Parts: sequence; structure tokens; C-alpha cells
Amino acid sequence: MPRTKKYNESEVIEKAMSLFWRNGYENTSMQMLEKEMGINKFSIYSSFGNKHGLFLESLKSYRKKMSFIFEEFQQANNGVEDIKSFFYNSVNACGLKGFEKGCLYTNTYHEFADKQDETVSLKINAFMTNLKGLFIEKLSMNSDKDADTIAKQANYLVLAKHGLAVASRVNAQEEIEDYIEMTFKNL
Repeated sequence: MPRTKKYNESEVIEKAMSLFWRNGYENTSMQMLEKEMGINKFSIYSSFGNKHGLFLESLKSYRKKMSFIFEEFQQANNGVEDIKSFFYNSVNACGLKGFEKGCLYTNTYHEFADKQDETVSLKINAFMTNLKGLFIEKLSMNSDKDADTIAKQANYLVLAKHGLAVASRVNAQEEIEDYIEMTFKNL
């Protein structure tokens, strides 16, 4: 007869996500996960297969957690101003309860850049492709620029968003605001 879980799966995934967000995948040990999640290794393996499976669930949880920012961005129709608001909203989310600094997807992108992990790569690439598509859509709204220029600007914004995610972990609020303002002066 299967054991009944004595924990809420979504709650323990949230705890694991926060730990991965703070420390990265490689620097998060199973012992750290056990302590943070309040469950033993057997339960982790039983529910998620292994640390990697738990990490993938954490990425899903992060995406859900950040969905309010992306939904607002997708529905907005003021072009470049929407992108700028998205940048500010992304940084401001770091101050909300239950949010770590930076972006878990950006952190993962950097950490896994030289690893051969197809599953993580697919998730990160899908996220980045979606983000770039949104930038292209918003840039096209109030621009007379050609498609090639818009694509280059979207690439620039994706890289700027990566930089912003990293800067939001360590830089002062004033420096971050200057970074965002200068990013949009260069468009």
C-alpha cells in the first residue's frame, strides 16, 4: 500500500525553488533541500525522482510565481513604454515577500550555459524565445523601423534584461533605475 504524503507538495516545491534561487543548482545539496523543505531524502526521491526532477518542478513553480508580471506585459499595448514597465516590474518583484533577488531563469541560464542538460536548455530557451517575441511585438507597436532593426533591438533588450536580473542581486536601487533609464535612451 502506498504511503500517504505528510506534506503539501506545492509548499515543499516553493521552499526548494527559493533555495535553488538563492544558491543555484550546483550549490544546493540534498541535505540543504531536506532541511529547507522539512522532508527527508526518501520523500524527495519518491515525489520528484531526484534533485534534478525537483529543480525542474522549481522552474515550473517560478514561472507560475512570475506569471502576473508576464500577463500584465502581454496584455499591455503601449509599445516601448510597456517594455520599460516590465523591466521596472521585474525588479520591483524582488522586494515582494517570497521573492528572491534576481531571476531564477537568468541564474539558471548562466549556470547551465556550458552543461549538456537538454531538458533545462529547452525550458530556458522557450522562456527566452517567448520574452524576445514579446519584445518584438511591443517594439513593433509604435515603430517605423524595419523588422531587422526591431529584431536587433529585441536581442539588445533580452541581454539588457539578463544584465538587469544580475544587477538586481547586488546593485543599489538608484543604480538599477539608472541602468533601466539608459537602456531605453539607447533604443
